[in-house]
Formats: sequence, structure tokens, C-alpha cells
Amino acid sequence: MSSTTTTTSATVASAVSGASQDLRFGVTDYVVFVIMLSASAGIGVYFGFFSKSKNTTEEYLRGGKKMQTLPIAISLVASQLSGIAIMSIPAESYTYGFNYIFVVLAMIVVIPILIYIIVPVFYENNVSNCYEYLEMRFNRRTRQLVTATFVMNSFLMLPVYMFIPSLAFAQVTGLNIHLINVMVSSICIFYTMLGGIKAVVWTDVVQGGIMLLSVVAVGVLGTVRSGGVSTVMEHASEGGRFNFDFGLDPRIRMSFWSATMGGIFMWTGHIGLNQSCVQRIVSLPSYSHAKKSLIIAGLGFLIISFFNTVSGIIMFARYYGCDPMLAGLVSKPDKMMPFFVQDIMGHLAGMPGVFISCVFSAALSSLSATLNSLAGVVYFDYIKPRIRHTEARANWSMKLIVVVMGAYCILGGFMVQNFNSILQTVVTITGINTGAVVGVFLLGMFVPRCNAKTAVTSIVFSVVAMVWVIANGQMNFRSGLIKYDVLPNSLDQCEARGLHMIADVINQTDFTPVTAKPPSGDPVTTAFHSDRDFSLYDISFYWYKVLGTALIFLWAVPMSYIWRPDENEKQNPKLYSPFVRKFLTLPEPDQELEEEPLRGAKNGEIPHVRVDPGEKETGVEH
Repeated sequence: MSSTTTTTSATVASAVSGASQDLRFGVTDYVVFVIMLSASAGIGVYFGFFSKSKNTTEEYLRGGKKMQTLPIAISLVASQLSGIAIMSIPAESYTYGFNYIFVVLAMIVVIPILIYIIVPVFYENNVSNCYEYLEMRFNRRTRQLVTATFVMNSFLMLPVYMFIPSLAFAQVTGLNIHLINVMVSSICIFYTMLGGIKAVVWTDVVQGGIMLLSVVAVGVLGTVRSGGVSTVMEHASEGGRFNFDFGLDPRIRMSFWSATMGGIFMWTGHIGLNQSCVQRIVSLPSYSHAKKSLIIAGLGFLIISFFNTVSGIIMFARYYGCDPMLAGLVSKPDKMMPFFVQDIMGHLAGMPGVFISCVFSAALSSLSATLNSLAGVVYFDYIKPRIRHTEARANWSMKLIVVVMGAYCILGGFMVQNFNSILQTVVTITGINTGAVVGVFLLGMFVPRCNAKTAVTSIVFSVVAMVWVIANGQMNFRSGLIKYDVLPNSLDQCEARGLHMIADVINQTDFTPVTAKPPSGDPVTTAFHSDRDFSLYDISFYWYKVLGTALIFLWAVPMSYIWRPDENEKQNPKLYSPFVRKFLTLPEPDQELEEEPLRGAKNGEIPHVRVDPGEKETGVEH
């Protein structure tokens, strides 16, 4: 019996290996991939050794506040579309349907929020680090608390950013995943350490172009190979991938409401209130430039993310009735995208190399942006107060932080390989504190009566409550009370649909398709319904950021009537959102956020900023 089992396992492995060999990188693909990495490293070398910029912290972190609108916009898009997005969002659409499109469309609401509510406050107060605002509005302890959550998030997310593309590369090359992780992470650490924000932004421009080319090519070629738009729509509909849920039950894994609300708070936190993005936004010379850059970034994000989400539907249409995961060719949904790309584009020399370069480009942009901003935050918040500050010492300290965190990122890959759904893991991890961060910034900008004590205690309350909710939710997963089973697929149409590679794997083995386990009869919360009594611990992870933000206001507003603000304390109106100032009985600010025609600005020349005597330069044009 044991011998028979061993023989069967060997046959299955042999068949899968044989099929996988047909989907391997060619020489051209390796060449394309090496060119992309060499370009990234070359940009770091240029800005590290040959650029004529000053060797200062201002230059390293903000590019001397002379960055250009379009490169910053592309950089913002590239950093938000990490390898997680390129790999895991199509996997999400493939397994759970098209509801993720509502998370993407939430960006339409987020960009005006950033432009008219959040970013003007940063420019008027001339902050280079978004957490500086919290010290101005509340106190240093509030800043340190939120900075600590940013550092914690970075520690949790950095290994994930790099592991995802290594997963893709291993799928199409057969190389050891950790060896890939070490090589590519080292290149990212190298150019981030040397070139600072300018290297990060200009590599993002190169990588953003690769991403756009790749996702559009995958969408178009995938549609053609799947039988055209009408066939894709028909198969996706038959497979239940277009079943949208508009119900109000917060336990549904992804409904219209959880995706839209979760998306609004997630993108607001990730772009407008996260130092890795704010650092780039405030590196522009004026608010006017920032406004244009955010609009362009929003449009770019919508285009690439739309193609990215649709790719999962196209992928499902291609394998409708012939699922590579059920056949054993792909071990998890996050590996489906590289398999699909090799399947539809493997015959085009270099195209699989372009796609894998795209995944790595996305990962490198997120990793480099986080490393650069993390170096600045750790130095100015934790190291500078304890040493004698010089520009040379600051630069070496930040470069050392980049190297140390990069090394940690490589080691963290050994843990990430054990995650099942990377996207779900990421949204859950960031749910611990993103809501609290968004909440305390909005509290500062919207609620004048809240003081430092209410802010600090509300952050602690929100984070502790979210840790409790998420921990109990994970225990419910482990005990089987929550089961997110994917939408069904099958293997009964492989021959009819001409997918001979998958059919051969099935025919060459004693293949028994995986079937869903019959329901146990016990009450359970699934991805699409729940027959359990309502429990807060069962809510979808997409609601975590909304709940975290709500908890800030739930605590802070009532407590502001107990810990009343000092009536003699003069509040600076610039610390509040322009929208809120209309309702305040405060003196008008000395400077308004107004634009005048810039007669002296020519051909990209940086406009002159007027500063009133005794006032700090704000970076806002008058």
C-alpha cells in the first residue's frame, strides 16, 4: 500500500513538474529582468555619487523641496501598487469575485479628501514629517505614539513587500525563493541607501512605466486568449464572479459597503497620513504642485488598479472549468498570476520577463519608499534627540538604518511564506493601527476642543480595542467558526476548452479532484453569509480601519467634555482643515491658501515663495 502511494505521488509530481517546465523563463526573460534591476541600481549610483545635490538631510529626504509634479505622481502610484497588488488583487478577483473594484473606486472619494482637507494643513504648517503636525496640534507624546505605530507597521510589512515578487519569480524559474529575496532586496537597499528620495522617485518612474505596460498587456492578451470580452463576461457571470453584495451585514467578507468604506479609510491612511507618501507630497515646491500631482496620481491609480482587478476575472474566464489549483499545478491563489502570464504570453519572447519585472518593480517601489521614510522617522524621532546632530552624522545614521531594516526584511521572508492569503493578512495587520492614525489626524483637524490628553488616550483605546477584536477574530478562524471558502471552480472542461497542459496532468495521474467538504451543520460565518448569532469578532477585516477610526471619536469627543481645553490657550487656525475654519470663532490666519498668477515662473522654474517678515516659509504660493 505504501509503495503504491509513493508511486502515485511520484507520478503526480513528475506530471506537474513536466507541465511546469513548459512555463519557465527563457534567456530573453532573464535579460529583460536583469536590465530592469540594473536600471534601478544605476539610478541609485547616479544620485549617490554623480548628482550635484548637497549632501544634507533635506536633500536626502525631500530632494531639496524641488521635486517635479509628474515624477512624484508616478511615484505615489507605484508605491501604492506594491507586488501585493499586482499578485494578490487578481487572485482576490479569481477566488472571491469582482467586489474588490469598490475598493479601487474609493480612490475617487479619497483624492478630494486629501486635496481639500488634509494636504493644505501640511503645507500651511510647513511640515516635512506628517507626524510633526500631531506635535504642533497636541503634544510630543502624541507624535511619538503615532510614530511608534508607523515603525511597527513597517516592521510587519517590509518582509511581505519583498516576499511576494520572490514568490512569483520562484514560480517561473524554479529558483530558491529565499535566494531571490536576498539578491533583489540587496539591490533595493543599495539604491535607497545611496540615492535617497530622488533615487526612490526616479526608480519609481521607471518601474511605474513597466507596471503600466505589463498590466495592460496582460489584460489585452488575456482577453484575446480567453475568447474575447463577451466570453470573459459570460464565464465570469456563470462562475458567480459578478455576484455583488449590497447587504448591510458587516460579517460578509466583502460587500459594497465594506469595500467602499474600508477603501476610503485605507487609502486616506496609506497616502495622506503615512510618512512614506506624505514625504513625497511635501517634497513638491508648493500646494498647487501637490494638488496637480495628487489628481494625476489618482487617475493613474484608477487605470492600473482597474486592469489589475479585471485581470483576475480574465484569469478565471481562461480557467473556467479547468482550475490549475485543483489540478495541483499551482499551490495557492497568490501564485496564479505568474502561471497565467506564462500561459498566455510565454510564446512571446521577453513578455513573461516584463511581467515579473513589473511585480518586482511594484515591490521595489514600496520597499524603497518605506525604507527611506522609516530612516528619516527613526533618526529624527529616536536618534537625533540623543546625539549631537550634524548633517554628516545624520546621513550616515539614516543609511545604516536602511541597511539594517533591509537585512531584517530578508530574514522576515521565512515567516511570510507560511501565510495563506497575503492580501487578507496585509489588510488585517494594518487594521490594528491604521484606523487609529486616520482618526487622530482627523480629530486634530476637525475637533478644536480635543486636547493632547484626549488624543493620546483615544489612540491607546483604539489600538488596544482593535488588537482585542482582531485577536478574537483570528481565534474564531482557527476554531472553524469563520471559514472563507472560495467560489467554486472545476476540472470538467479542460479538453473541451483546449487547455491540454492541465488535461495532461490530470490524465497522466490517478487524479482525484479536490471536492468541497460537506457542511458540518454547525453555525458558521462564511465569505458570503453567516448563520451565527452576531459577534463583533466575526466582522470582515475590511471594516477594521473604519472601526479603528470610529473608536477614536467614540472615546475622544465625550472625554473632551471631561478633560476640557485650556480657555487661555490660543489655537492656531492653520492647524485645522480649511473647511473647519469657517465654523470657528478664531482670528483669521495671517496667510490664506491662495494662488496668484506666477509671472516669473517659466519652463519648470521653481516659483518664488514670498514670506512675510517674522513668518516661517510655508511652501505655499501667495
